[in-house]
Amino acid sequence: MERQVTLIALFAALIAVLGLVPKFTLASGIPITAQGMGIMLCGTILGARRGALAVLLFLGLVALGLPLLAGGRGGLGVFAGPTVGFLIGFPIAAFVTGWIMERMRGAPVFPAAICAAVIGGILVLYIPGILGMVAMLDLTVTQATLSMAPFIPGDLIKAGLAAALTAALYKARPASVLSRA
Repeated sequence: MERQVTLIALFAALIAVLGLVPKFTLASGIPITAQGMGIMLCGTILGARRGALAVLLFLGLVALGLPLLAGGRGGLGVFAGPTVGFLIGFPIAAFVTGWIMERMRGAPVFPAAICAAVIGGILVLYIPGILGMVAMLDLTVTQATLSMAPFIPGDLIKAGLAAALTAALYKARPASVLSRA
């Protein structure tokens, strides 16, 4: 149990550290950050339940005011901005990513991890993200969906990196990839 709590806290810290990578904000108001890769890694390495818990811990710290989001943002105000849908989607994305990894235990790690990261960490995350943009920016669903196009190449790179890191960790220490246990 203690190991599980430690890993959840460690991955919440990983998401925060990935927010230190300088963000780049597009015209839509949505920043490009490395934190999305942290969400993917929570799922591919920790699995569904623990990955979602790590993200919920991270979001709880953000809500308390810690400036852990890219650009040093934090506090309840971030849950009233154009990124609210993505913040709500983070634990869902980590859960789905981990769930897919757990269901693909028989497949090689890298293909399973890239599949899980793309489906959970991109496709599933974009649904609440787009809906949040529709609500907060007064856009149509089509407008919000089209505004996500510039993010897709970077998100695919993040998915590939998350899969490669997961596969490398599994090769070095198989028991560390809890989604495969």
